[in-house]
Parts: sequence; structure tokens; C-alpha cells
Amino acid sequence: MSDNGRILIIDDEAALRQTLARILQRAGFEVTTAQDGEQGLSYIQSTNFDLVFMDLRMPGMAGMDALKLIHASHPDLPVVLFTAQPDLTSAVDALRNGATDYLLKPLKPQAMIDRAQSILARQKKEKRKREIVQQIEALQAELKSLTSGQTGPLQAASLGTDRFLKRGLLALDLHKRRLIIHEQTINIPPTSFDYLLVLARHSPDVVDYQTLVTEAQGYQTDAREAQELTKWHIYQLRQAIEEDAREPSILINVRGIGYRLVAD
Repeated sequence: MSDNGRILIIDDEAALRQTLARILQRAGFEVTTAQDGEQGLSYIQSTNFDLVFMDLRMPGMAGMDALKLIHASHPDLPVVLFTAQPDLTSAVDALRNGATDYLLKPLKPQAMIDRAQSILARQKKEKRKREIVQQIEALQAELKSLTSGQTGPLQAASLGTDRFLKRGLLALDLHKRRLIIHEQTINIPPTSFDYLLVLARHSPDVVDYQTLVTEAQGYQTDAREAQELTKWHIYQLRQAIEEDAREPSILINVRGIGYRLVAD
């Protein structure tokens, strides 16, 4: 098995599947291909994959239906969708149902490699962070039992300043990767959380589209695709944060440039 990661490609076009498999194999990944959603799901149940690339529109089981089933059984498995006809509704539905990212057809070989490397590197980093947090929590629990209920310092440690990033009423929990507003926890898709985190770190400055994609998702893309990617994630975030998503007051678009977070 390749140390770079094991990837599953689900697409009904045989020639495209073979081409994509060769591209990713040359980049050092171990690749399996499936001709439709049913076959892809079967492979996922029997094999541990690190990443899935899947066409959104396929005969038989649609990509969105396959995505829902994948996310239900393997919620931590990243799925990147292919689409030739991007639209806001399908993109937001994909995010809500667990998609990590999407690629526009015709597919660019280097873009696929960049996506795979970025997503898998992030997976490894997040896995290690979870392991460290679990170790810290276990040590804190042991220390608490040894100190006979002296919990003050332990509580301070568990709520250290490195865990939360606060902007006005927004608090981003960097350990559990969730948003807290008015002490209410709001779960948002992982990639959208990363976009919000970038905006919060730069707030109140404007962050251009390409910088948002680079810092939130770890790869570079052209201005058009960066704007499309960002638009979909901002839409998702506005639904969770704004009182009226049609008249946003927190996530502000600076037309033709990017977005800014105004939370103070």
C-alpha cells in the first residue's frame, strides 16, 4: 500500500476513470476505480480508503445519493465531487451531505493531485491533533483524580486561549472544530469551518477569493474557480450565522475582491 494514501475514483466514464487513475498513480497514490455508485459503496464497505473522487451526475445511483450513504457510514472519509454544471443549490446540498470539495470539468491533472495532497495532509494533521487532545484529556482526568478534586487549574487548562478564537459573539472551538454563538453550539461542514476560521483570523480585513481557498483548503486555484468555491461556502456559513442571510451583516462581500468578517 502506498504511504501517500489510498484513493477511490467513482465515475461512469471508463476512459476518464482510467486516465484519472494513471495521473494519481504517477503521483504516488494507490488507486481503485468504480464504474458507478453501487460498486463504489461496495468497495468502501470492504476497503479502507483515505479519499474518494466521484462524479455528481451518473446513471443509476446519483452522486448525491451515493454521497449521503458514504457520509452516513464513513463520516470522516473526504469526498470530492466532479461537476460540469456547477450551481449553488447542488453545491450547498453536497456540503450539507458531507462533501469536502468539488472540481469543475474538464478536470485538470495538477488540480486533482493538489486536491488529493492537500486533503490527505490535512487528514493526517487533524488525526494527530485528535490524538493529542485525547491524550491531554486522559492526563487531565488522571491528574484530577490524584489531586482529590482540585479542579480549578485543570478547567483553566482545558479552556486555554489556544483552543478558542473569538470575534465578537462568535467563538470558534479549534479542537472540536465547531462554532459557538450565545453559548449555543452550531455544527457546520468542516471545509466551511475552515473558511470561517480564515476570515476570523484576518478580521476585519478583506480576504480575497484566492487567499481564502489557499488558506482554508491548502491549494491554489485560478480566480474564477476560487470565487465559485468561496461563494458556496459563504452561502453555507450565512445560513448558520446571519439573522437574515439575504441581508448579511457579518459575512460581507466586497464585490470582485473577496469577503470580510465583521463580528465586533
